[in-house]
This record gives sequence, structure tokens and C-alpha cells, in this order.
Amino acid sequence: MHALSIPTWIIHVSSVIEWIVAIWLIWNYGELTGNRSWWGLSFAMLPALISAMCACTWHYFDNAESLEWLVTLQATMTLVGNFTLWAAAFWIWRTAKSTNTVETQPIKSKS
Repeated sequence: MHALSIPTWIIHVSSVIEWIVAIWLIWNYGELTGNRSWWGLSFAMLPALISAMCACTWHYFDNAESLEWLVTLQATMTLVGNFTLWAAAFWIWRTAKSTNTVETQPIKSKS
């Protein structure tokens, strides 16, 4: 008996594929706009991808105790990924603000 059901595997694998496609699309957007901060976001997404691949690998081998270190690596990559994604979002915001592509005026009420 395997650790995960077929529907759960479909969710896991499709999530990894979706994340890879998102990284590729964001990279291409950075190329089209010439804005390197978007490239930073695509790189910042890599730790989360590594985390997902750790989970899939561990489950593929039926949660073997000898591979339990993958759980620690997954948790670490999730933490690192959260910080890298935050940093990339901040970089995009700062870049947009410095090029005046973000509305900097307060929104006025219509009342």
C-alpha cells in the first residue's frame, strides 16, 4: 500500500508542474518588460519548488524513515521560500515605486 492515493498524487504533481510554469511565465514577463525585479521573483520561487519536490520524493518512497531528513529540508525550504518571496515582492514594489508605475496618491472618497 502506498502512502498517497492516486487523486492526492495528481494534486501533488500538478501543483509542482503549475509552480514550474509560473516560474517560467514570471521569468518571461521580466524579459518582456526588461524589469529584473521579476526575474528576482522567479528565483525567489525556487525554494518553494524544492520544498514541494522534497514532499513528493518522500511520499514516493512511502515515507521511508531513512528519508525523514527530507521532511526537515522541506520545512527549511518553506521557511526560506517565504522570506525570498517576501524580499522579491518588496523589490518589485520598490522598483515600481521608483519608476512611478504605482499610484502614490491616496484614494479619495466619492462621498
